[in-house]
Amino acid sequence: MAVDAFGRRIDYLRISVTDRCNFRCVYCMPSEGVPWTDRSDLLTFEEIVRFAATAADEGISKIRLTGGEPLVRRGVVDLVSRLRSTPGIEAISMTTNGSLLPRMARGLAAAGLKRVNVSLVSLNPDEYSRLTRGGKLADALAGIDAALDAGMDPVKVNVVVARSFKQDVVSFARLTMERPVHVRFIEYMPVGGDADCRGLGEGAGDWKRADHVSSDEILASIALQGAGAGLGDLVPVERSEAPGGWGPAKYYRFEGAQGAIGVISPLSHRFCGECNRLRLTADGQLRTCLFSDNELDARHALRHGSEADLRSLILAAVAAKPESHNMRTGTFRRMSQVGG
Repeated sequence: MAVDAFGRRIDYLRISVTDRCNFRCVYCMPSEGVPWTDRSDLLTFEEIVRFAATAADEGISKIRLTGGEPLVRRGVVDLVSRLRSTPGIEAISMTTNGSLLPRMARGLAAAGLKRVNVSLVSLNPDEYSRLTRGGKLADALAGIDAALDAGMDPVKVNVVVARSFKQDVVSFARLTMERPVHVRFIEYMPVGGDADCRGLGEGAGDWKRADHVSSDEILASIALQGAGAGLGDLVPVERSEAPGGWGPAKYYRFEGAQGAIGVISPLSHRFCGECNRLRLTADGQLRTCLFSDNELDARHALRHGSEADLRSLILAAVAAKPESHNMRTGTFRRMSQVGG
């Protein structure tokens, strides 16, 4: 069991398999995109599996595959299968924009992927296309249904909330009435941006403080608008009855809903004290915190070091986890580059 300097058990590893994506979401990368990592600098699947096996020996039991968009990397179904068969790894999940799930969900489920989070920024087709810079809402919704049809459980919908997005929260609440999905509203996070905005209180790439909507405001809006739309009262869900999760979401439900509504509050209600994760970027850098630029070079250890070197690096990352992100604003790398 890996325990950091603040007594937190570290048992969750997020692995970015690629920095490439078929979307250009406004909260993730600029319209022109970002320079792709050279393929020779990406970790191979063999290296990812080797890293995961060593991490499992040190207490990691849960893995989430991310990107960019993980489904654009060829062979990812096989990677799921290999990770699922790695001793000590109990569960594999994935975060995706869902657009490729209609043709891949059954294969992924057969390989051992039982949990999926689908990013969905709007339920208005025109707004969805604008905010994803070209994505089709119908494809994402078809992806959610494909995951459900393939037997994945839980299926969660991640909604990044920003004031300028003008999102209709009631439309998302209705998703939980119509489908057995769990919608989580996530505060817009200041990740990425130019070097001159790092550490400042305003601006990280496209992020602006005025765009931030706290989880308290999100919940109040859902409760008020949901009641006005005839959905009834929004009530808390006991932790024991909440959808299975590895993170800090707090859940609520409208009576009769098939799914739940969650909020994730990295800024307004920091959950650093419960953080249980490390992040491995597509180019093999091990990060201890989403909001930190501190990285340990796992790729070098995998390609030029011994098994002992790799094990020492993982333990060093656990030991180096900061107590808190301290409301840091801006990082050198954007969300697509560190694994959303």
